[in-house]
Amino acid sequence: MEFLKNYINGELVAPSSGRYIDNYEPATGKVYSQIPDSDEVDVQSAVESAKNAFESWKNLSNEQRHDHLINVSRLIEQRIDEFALAESKDNGKPFKLAQRVDIPRAVSNFKFYATAIMNWGSESHNMSGKAINYTLRQPLGPVGCISPWNLPLYLFSWKIAPALATGNTVIAKPSEITPYTAYLLSKVCMEAGLPAGVLNIVHGLGTKAGEAIIQNNQIKAISFTGGTKTGAHIASVVAPKFKKLSLELGGKNPNIIFADCNYELMLKTTVNSSFSNQGQICLCGSRIFVESSIYEKFKKDFVAAVSKMAIGDPNEPKTQIGAVVSKPHMEKILSYIELAKTEGGKVLTGGERFFPQDRCAEGYFIKPTIIEGLDYMCRTNQEEIFGPVVTITPFHSEDEVLKMANSTEYGLACSIWTENITRAHKMAENIESGIVWINCWLLRDLRTPFGGVKNSGVGREGGSEALDFFTEPKNVCIQYG
Repeated sequence: MEFLKNYINGELVAPSSGRYIDNYEPATGKVYSQIPDSDEVDVQSAVESAKNAFESWKNLSNEQRHDHLINVSRLIEQRIDEFALAESKDNGKPFKLAQRVDIPRAVSNFKFYATAIMNWGSESHNMSGKAINYTLRQPLGPVGCISPWNLPLYLFSWKIAPALATGNTVIAKPSEITPYTAYLLSKVCMEAGLPAGVLNIVHGLGTKAGEAIIQNNQIKAISFTGGTKTGAHIASVVAPKFKKLSLELGGKNPNIIFADCNYELMLKTTVNSSFSNQGQICLCGSRIFVESSIYEKFKKDFVAAVSKMAIGDPNEPKTQIGAVVSKPHMEKILSYIELAKTEGGKVLTGGERFFPQDRCAEGYFIKPTIIEGLDYMCRTNQEEIFGPVVTITPFHSEDEVLKMANSTEYGLACSIWTENITRAHKMAENIESGIVWINCWLLRDLRTPFGGVKNSGVGREGGSEALDFFTEPKNVCIQYG
C-alpha cells in the first residue's frame, strides 16, 4: 500500500495529523493507495511556504520562469505512459484516452503558458501629446487552485501553469478522488529544480483542505473547477473577502443536429461527444436535439453505433468505455436513469450497470445509455448527470430548438451541426453558452477564452484571460514636462 505525500516547500511531507484517506481504483473497486487527510495546519504550512517564495519568484525574468515551466513539461512528456497509466488507474478512464488526450494536454498547458509569458505585453494610451498612460500587470501573491476529478492532470495544470508563469506562487489541491498524477507532478517538479515553495500541492477532502484554502486570508485569489453547488459555496466565502475568483462549473450541454449536416461526420463525432471519458467531461453533449426529418434515421444509427462500443478494463487497448470514477457517482448516475423512466423516458440502449470479468468484476461500470421520449423541462433534461447518459429529442424549427436548448440553468458549451452558414452564425449568436462548436466538438485552441454563462461559472480561463486573472492591472500616468 503506497502512502502519498503533500508537496510543501519543495519537499514531500506527510500530513500533520498522520491521517490518510482510502484511494480506490474505479475499475476494480479496491483500495490501492492512501492519500493525506490534510487540514488547515497543512494548508497554512503551504501558504507560509508560498509567501516566502513569492518575492524571489516574481522577480525572476519571464524567460527564467519560462525555462522552469519548460523543464516541467519536458519531464512529464518523457513519462507520458507512466502518467497515463496512473491517470487511468485513478480515474477509470481508458489508458489509451489518457495517453492520447489527458497527459499530452497537460504537457501543452505548461508549454503554452511558458511561451505565452514570453510574448505577453501591456497597454499604453497616449493623451494627445500631454501625457502617456501605461499598464503594469503584477502578480497577486499566493493563489489557490482547486481542480476536479474528471480530467485530473489536464485541468490541474490548466490552472497552475498560468499562475506560475505570471509570477504567483500556488497552493493547489487536486481532487481527493484522483490524486495520483498530482503526486507524480510533485516528483517531477523536484527533479526539474522548481524553486522550493513556488508550487505547493496539498491533498485531502474538499470539506477540510479545500475549505481551509478558500478561508485563508493570505491567499489572494481562488480558481476552482467543479460542481455548481460547490462553486456557490466558494463564492459565498470568497466574495465577501474581495478576492479574485474564477469558477468553472457544471454544464448540461445541447448538441443540435440539423438535417443538412455532414451526416457521417456528425454521427461519429456525436458518439464521441456523448460518451468520451464515460460522459464525465463538462463539455459533453448530454442533450441531443435532432431535426424531425432525420430523427428516426439518426436514432437507429446512433443506437447501433453506441451499442457496439467496447466497455471494460481500461488497460485493454480496445476499450472505449471505462469505469466511472467512484461507487457513489455510479449510484447517482443509475438513480438518474431510474428517474428518467418515471418521467416517461424510454431506454433505447444501456441503462444498467455492466460487470466485466476477471480483475474488473467489482468495478464501477455503466453501459452507455440513450433515452428518448422525455419532456425538455423534466429533471433528467435539466440537471447535470455527468455520466454516460444522453437524451435524444426531435425538433421542428430553429425557434423551437433554441427554446429547448436555452431552457437549463447552465450555459457552458454547445455543438451545432449544419452546412447553412447563415443558420450557423444565427444559432451561435442566440445560444446561451460560453463556447459554441460548429460542425465539430472539443476542438480547442489554448489562446481562446474558456468558460460558461449562467450557472456554468464566473470568469474565463485560457489564453490571455488566464494571464489577466492571475495579475492585477496598475495604471501609471506620466505627464510631459
